[in-house]
Amino acid sequence: MFQIHNYLSFIAAILVFQLIPGPGTIAILNATARNGIRAGFGAVFGTLLGDMVFMLAAVAGLAAVMNANPILFQALQAFGAAYLVWMGVQLLRARIDETAQKAEPLRSAWIYFRQGFAVSLTNPKVVLFFVAFFPLFLRPDSPASTLAAMMAHVTLISLAYQSLLVLAGNAIAGRLRSWPFARRLATRFAGLALIGFGLKLAASNR
Repeated sequence: MFQIHNYLSFIAAILVFQLIPGPGTIAILNATARNGIRAGFGAVFGTLLGDMVFMLAAVAGLAAVMNANPILFQALQAFGAAYLVWMGVQLLRARIDETAQKAEPLRSAWIYFRQGFAVSLTNPKVVLFFVAFFPLFLRPDSPASTLAAMMAHVTLISLAYQSLLVLAGNAIAGRLRSWPFARRLATRFAGLALIGFGLKLAASNR
């Protein structure tokens, strides 16, 4: 279908990739828990845009340029790891009011869009993933439209999965909103997770 080689395996691989929690997942759930559905979808679209940039970069051959310039690639990796750790530290330092009556400060979805976009862009390994992933489902004579269809599949499946994350996360957050301890625990967990992702990325790139 769509001239994609092993189409069902291609769909299954995308689903498995989505189920692996990463920095983008944490950013989406954190935005939803803090400011609701609008904020969550802001993070979703930011993450999707970052992934699209990497897919287009992979297609354009940016990965080859980065491999030819290891210093640039290492600089991007270091920046990505540092940014994730910084975001995690900010969450750990965030003050959570102990009174259930005080709501989380309302922030624009645009703020979470930018955060999701930044989190996605600070993981340069994604571009290498797409470079390695796409050829597995292409034939030597595949037209350019097949690659476009593959990018569309990744984007639409990601949108569907991340939308479910927002809706489920908002439902859970609504119940936990009256429990300050749970809100604090969730925020601290998100912070530790981002720091963990950042440190893991830094360690694996040495």
